[in-house]
Amino acid sequence: MNHFLQLSDIDRDQGQWLLVRAAELKRLQRRNEPHRTLEGKVLGMIFDKASTRTRVAFETGMFQLGGHAIFLHASTSQLGRGEPVEDSARVLSSMVDAICIRTFAHETLRRFADYSSVPVINALTDYIHPCQILADVMTFEQHRGNISGRRVAWIGDGNNMAHAWIDGAPIFGYRLRLACPPGYLPDAALIDRACARGAEVELVEHPAEAAEGADLVTTDVWASMGQEEERQQRAAAFAGYRVDGPLMARARPTALFMHCLPAHRGEEVAAEVIDGPQSVVWDEAENRLHSQKALLEMLLL
Repeated sequence: MNHFLQLSDIDRDQGQWLLVRAAELKRLQRRNEPHRTLEGKVLGMIFDKASTRTRVAFETGMFQLGGHAIFLHASTSQLGRGEPVEDSARVLSSMVDAICIRTFAHETLRRFADYSSVPVINALTDYIHPCQILADVMTFEQHRGNISGRRVAWIGDGNNMAHAWIDGAPIFGYRLRLACPPGYLPDAALIDRACARGAEVELVEHPAEAAEGADLVTTDVWASMGQEEERQQRAAAFAGYRVDGPLMARARPTALFMHCLPAHRGEEVAAEVIDGPQSVVWDEAENRLHSQKALLEMLLL
């Protein structure tokens, strides 16, 4: 049973296959050529958190691949009435061909996967968001070529997106430098494991140091879902971590800017950057569709 709970669940060859296939699927879709490789397959989608890009990408992707997606929210299913995760996993996996889950605790995802008889996909947990990295790497390579050996700068919270960039470094070979404020650092054990697998991952103190010579600068909101009550406290802690014009000027002239969206202009990113010529956030968002279709094929064919 192959699950996709984080990037380290795939190897380098699988990572490269995903990028190549995602680009091919994008070309097929743009040419309106049928590619119904998952006809008759059903994806169950369990979402405890709000979503735009992830949900639309999986639902649209299954439709374009000839399959079907069923959306389940905790408030409208037995999942929200206290049914044990293990029981839900046994029942749902007996009826569908794969399940994607977007939830809070990563441990909930792991417990579900342990009892599922079909592949389980991490559609986001508080710990890590691996599907986003597939789209981000795909986007970089479509604009700048192979990302292996390139410098990626992460500015801001050591959150689930930072963790995904760390976990993906050994798979795709980019060199990662993160600048996060004190108290908001990423999981040190995850960095150690990535470095043990051959990755170059470095924590630095100042955003300017992270951005220096970078080929890609990326960030996320200062207060993610579930952290709304901390927004004022976080705004104070992250005040020096905004990606603006002067910070982008530290990067290479050819550097790209990415954001997993939704973005707050004037907080973690200046409007001049996200709406500027170095920003590829709209391609990045679209590529969620094509990369998640490739992922579904990898797990189901």
